[in-house]
Parts: sequence; structure tokens; C-alpha cells
Amino acid sequence: MNYRTLIRSRFFAPMFWTQFLGAFNDNIYKNALIILISYQSTLYSQVSPAILIPLSAGLFILPFFLFSSIAGQLADKYEKSKLIRLIKVLEIVIMLSTIIGFYFNNIFFLIAVLFFMGCQSSLFGPVKYSILPQHLNENGLIKANALFGMGTFIAILTGTILGGILVSLDTDETFYISFVVIFVAILGRLSSQYIPVADSANKDLKINWNIFTETINILSRVKQHKLLLGTVLSISWFWFLGATVLTILPGYSKNVLYGEELVVTLLLAVFTIGVGIGTLIVGQAGVLRRSLKWVVIGTIGISLFSAHLYWNSLHLEYINDLTQISILYSWQSLFENMRTLWILFDMMAIGISAGLYIVPLYVVLQEFSEIKTRSRIIAANNITNAFFMVCSAIILILLNNQPIETIFILLSVSNFFVLSLYFYFFSSEIKKIK
Repeated sequence: MNYRTLIRSRFFAPMFWTQFLGAFNDNIYKNALIILISYQSTLYSQVSPAILIPLSAGLFILPFFLFSSIAGQLADKYEKSKLIRLIKVLEIVIMLSTIIGFYFNNIFFLIAVLFFMGCQSSLFGPVKYSILPQHLNENGLIKANALFGMGTFIAILTGTILGGILVSLDTDETFYISFVVIFVAILGRLSSQYIPVADSANKDLKINWNIFTETINILSRVKQHKLLLGTVLSISWFWFLGATVLTILPGYSKNVLYGEELVVTLLLAVFTIGVGIGTLIVGQAGVLRRSLKWVVIGTIGISLFSAHLYWNSLHLEYINDLTQISILYSWQSLFENMRTLWILFDMMAIGISAGLYIVPLYVVLQEFSEIKTRSRIIAANNITNAFFMVCSAIILILLNNQPIETIFILLSVSNFFVLSLYFYFFSSEIKKIK
């Protein structure tokens, strides 16, 4: 099965577009809200953006800690296509509520909407990955995860750009933001209508509604399986890296490259294209064991190109006097200097390496989870991912006084440590993979 056949298949195409539109919508609204808070917060509240922005980011991630354990149980117990359609209806309702927030200019209501978007995304997370093995064989599963990875980062890029465009439109009204996110949510619901039936994996499962005890239960289940534990930690490291890079790009663009706003978009686009290329390359492996070599190659690549980016950042030649810089460089200027061209190359290479790294790990998680507990294992992965992303934010706060480019060399060194962990967890287990 090739990519063209897969993306057109009735088993995968509806699921791909449903998850793409969901991620796209999340990033439209989230970026639009952050820009509103950054530049127009005085119209809505006297609270400082320095408080509101971290609050918004934290409230979006919080549901993954709180409700992933419930989401995993629901996805294991009930038929998955129907569950997805109900979740997409919930997305429409949440997006409709943005009209109220914009009508009353209530920033706290709009932030609350972001929290409920996080709730909806946390419910969708386990089911979107656990449904794939019920419709696809190993070869198709590798390619499906490659397309999922590519689609997610394209959705992040395009959603972020569109969110910024919507806020920057020359108008006093913000209702059009609501109309766009409602429209995208409706498209997602329409796409979900065509997702094939995926029978319940565990009809007799009794739902434990205690989110704290169930969270402990599913994390303990992963801990007992060495291969799954290593996989979850490795995937979470990917999201740590991704969160770190995406967070520092604006500051790196402004304070290291002295670039205008579009330079951030260019760097994000280059990184995203790289991830897409990487995922498509590894998707050609066909056999899981063969694809696992890309995890090692991707890890080495992340470290080498992060170190090279750090080196190039220290030796920028197109800025004559860093202490007296008075202009912001355009995105075109990055193509006029060899050193900045190398930085663009490094950013894309880091993205390619990340794409090579992540796809086989998701396939291992899906293939080696028991069907009756697969969604809960994926939910445990989502909880761990969220924890690592919070750790990324905390570490960046602690490194606030360090030069931004230093973070890349720190990522490079720490990534070799992760490679060591990878061999520890997988060296004995990888022989079991055919």
C-alpha cells in the first residue's frame, strides 16, 4: 500500500482529515487568542499578558492530566467511530461558545473555552491512535502514522498562521474568528461521519470515574511492560523537544537573527516541512523492525544538527554590530547569507530527524499494546507527553537568563543521553519484533 492509496482509502482518509481539522482548529483559536492577549489585552482585562499567556497554555494542557484516563477507558469500552462523532459534536458546541466570549469582550471566558478545547482534545487523543490498528496491517500502520505526523505539524503551522492573520485583519470585530473555528469544527464532524465502524475492544470494562486512581492504574500498567515504557518515554521526549523548539523560535528569531515577524513563520515552516519529509521517509520502511533503525538515526540527527545550529548562531556574519542593531531583518535576508542559509538547513534537518524518530515509536505503541487496553496505554502516553511539555516550559523559565542559542546545544547533549536510554530499553526487547 502506497501513500496515495492510503490517503484515498475509506479506512484511513476520513480519520486523517478528522484529526487534521481538529489540530488545525486548535491552533487557529489558540494562536488567535494568544495574539489578542499579547497586543489587545487592555481591551479585555487589566491583567498582564505575562500572566494570561502562561495561564492559557497551562489550562490547555491541564485536561490531558485530568481526563486522559477517562478518555482511554471510553475508547476501550465503546465503538470508536461513534465515539469520535460525539467528540466532534462537542467541538462544535465549544466553538459556538466563543461567540459569547467575543460578544462580551470577556478574555477569561475565552480562556475557559481554550480549557474546554483541551478537554475535547484529551478525549480524542486515545481513540484517534487506537482505531488505526483495527483497520490497517503493519505496513499500512507505519504509513498511516507517518501521514498523521506530517498532518499534525502542517495543521500546527497553517493553524498558527491563519490564527495570526484573523487577528491582524483591519476590523474592530472579532466574530469572524468564531465563524472560522465553527466552520472548521463542522467540517471535522462531516469528515468523521465516514469513519468505518471499529468494534469495542472491551465491552465488559467497568469505567473508573476516579481520575486520580485511574491515572495511577494506567501509568502502572505501562511501567510493567519494559518495551511500552521505553516507547512512551521516547515519544514524550519528542514532544519535549518539539515544545521547546516551537517555544523558543519567536525569541530566537527576534534576539538572535534580529528578524521581523515573518522570520518566525519561515523558521516554523522550514521545521514543519522537515518533519513532514522525515515522516514520509520512514513510512517507506514497510516493516516495523526495519523502521526502528530510523529512531537511532533521527536521535543522532537531532543532536548533530542542534549543535551545528548553535555553532552557526554564534558566528552570524550578516550582523555587523550586535550592540547597535536598529533594524529588523526581513525573511528574504536569510537567503542572502551563507551562515543564515546554514541555520535554515539545520532547522529543516532537525525537523527531518524528528520525523524519522517519532513514527516507528507510535507504531510500537499500537502494535504491542493488548487490544483490550490499547486506548488506555495511549492515554498513559498522552499524560506523560503533557508532563514532559510542562517540564519543557519550566526548564525554559529557569533558563530565561541564558542566551537563547544555548538551548540548542543543551538539547544536543541531552539528546545523546536519550539515545543511551533508548538502547537500554530496546536492546533486549527489539529482538522480539519481527
